[in-house]
Amino acid sequence: MTQPPHDEPTARSQEELREQVEHTRHELGDTVQALADRADVKTRAREKAGAVREQAGAKAQAWSGQARTKAAHMAHTVEEKLPEPVKQKGTAAAQGAKEKAAQAEQVWQDKAPQQVRDHRAALLAGAGAVLVACLLIRRRGKR
Repeated sequence: MTQPPHDEPTARSQEELREQVEHTRHELGDTVQALADRADVKTRAREKAGAVREQAGAKAQAWSGQARTKAAHMAHTVEEKLPEPVKQKGTAAAQGAKEKAAQAEQVWQDKAPQQVRDHRAALLAGAGAVLVACLLIRRRGKR
């Protein structure tokens, strides 16, 4: 912003001088606001962190999609190259596991007391909580 020398009059009338003063005030206010924005480190850091977070999320989604695509392709490739006897054994093993699970369910229904069967979800949740607690205690002991 260049200004004319102060010894030469720039305004032809008082009204023109007032307009110039008002214009200068607005420019000065804008300049002060720009400097204040630059000096507000906290806000700038938050804005930068938000931008980085969004960028990281976008990259994570892209990588996740790529990983899923590659995994599906690899699974398809492995399935194509797998010998037929191995496929048959895998199918037989899966069928056997399903049968054993059905037998275990039947034994559960036959042998478990009615109260236990009625509150099965609560018992499983409690067992899960105990397992998580044990793992946390074990993890703390290693530190």
